[in-house]
Amino acid sequence: MQFRATQLDDSLVSFKDAVLRCLPPGGGLYVPASVTDMRQFFLYMDFNTSYPELVTTVTPGLLQGELNPFSASRVAESAFDFEPELKQLDDSLSVLTLYNGPTGVFKDFGIAFLAAVIEELIKNKGFAMILSAAKGDTGVSIAHAFYKRHGIISVILYPSGPIRGLDPGSFIQNGGNIIPIQIKGTFDDCQRLVAEAIHDRPFADRYGITSANAINVGRLLPQAFYYLYAFIKLKQHLKEDLIFSVPCGNFGNLIAGLYAWKFGIPLSGIIAAMNANNAFGDFIRGKEYSPHPLVTTNSPALDVSQPSNYKRLMAFYQEAPAVMRNMVYPEAVDDQATVAAMEKAWKKYNLILDPHGAVAYAAAERYAKARGDSYGHVVVLATGHPAKQADLVSEILGRELEIPERLRKLRHKTDPAALIDPQLDALQGAIASCV
Repeated sequence: MQFRATQLDDSLVSFKDAVLRCLPPGGGLYVPASVTDMRQFFLYMDFNTSYPELVTTVTPGLLQGELNPFSASRVAESAFDFEPELKQLDDSLSVLTLYNGPTGVFKDFGIAFLAAVIEELIKNKGFAMILSAAKGDTGVSIAHAFYKRHGIISVILYPSGPIRGLDPGSFIQNGGNIIPIQIKGTFDDCQRLVAEAIHDRPFADRYGITSANAINVGRLLPQAFYYLYAFIKLKQHLKEDLIFSVPCGNFGNLIAGLYAWKFGIPLSGIIAAMNANNAFGDFIRGKEYSPHPLVTTNSPALDVSQPSNYKRLMAFYQEAPAVMRNMVYPEAVDDQATVAAMEKAWKKYNLILDPHGAVAYAAAERYAKARGDSYGHVVVLATGHPAKQADLVSEILGRELEIPERLRKLRHKTDPAALIDPQLDALQGAIASCV
């Protein structure tokens, strides 16, 4: 598989180059130049296929010539001691839980694969510095995935505010390979600094800088694997169309679903389940994209007014606008409808959803209601562990939630290795002083 820039540059790069350089020199983001039909690799799989087995089988076919079956097996075994869980609720509805990883969010899957594959790509002949912007538990997911990876240092940039969940024993000054740096500014400042550092090629080449943020296609592409996983778990029961309802903030999960469709799963549509921010609702309906002011909701991971994957989504619509208009169905769900969905899922299925999964559940119900009795089978993506918003979920459902120990640890505060101004020279100085 080769990759091109969304800026429509004619040059093509390998998967290795796209992952290790992260951003095209001319701007934009990397996207697949073409997509391999993967049906020969996953159609024979069945309900008993594990997630590592799926990843081991699919990856060599997807990345022909770059990862052989032995390399792919090492990556899968190294990355995944956890896997999704598909819960079929009835003939027309299932839930795919994606919060079984170390930090209880879907990001664990893409980041774990990226960490393992970078270690494999630089094996015995290279080094890499993973420079990433973090908010919430993203930094913990990155730190966990890259800790003790050979030839790799992970630098995590945090905005102003508390830093939680990191293990000081993993820090570089304590013999580890993690460097948490706090920026005197916002998350946008952190993202800007990551891009500036990557585009400063002499600096980036000196340290082998890439990123674990969603700008790296090596993190986004493996998110397609859990769509394949859901299909192989369901396929013997499917009698009608298959649809996924996906919580959408930065739209990486939706794009991964579109890649899975291109890989060959018989997908009839994807519901783009947004909260009140409704970032791309107008665009998906064929209108011009225009950013809206940010709205704060009870599904904070979806509180995005200008999604970072806009260029990648635009690439799909430029390629086949008519097909995309009939493939993606936008739904905007406000806080009131989100709470109602959480209550209904609990009463009807004894299912506990966090607000993000509830947005997707509510959107799925609307989709089904609008299409009557023959809408097919909908898989709702539950992207966050309910215990991560335990107080809200407990209040809505009227029951105390048990918080797993791995998630309790995420509440511990951590001091950064450095506190710097939001300027590239300050970041470069901090990195040089720590390495």
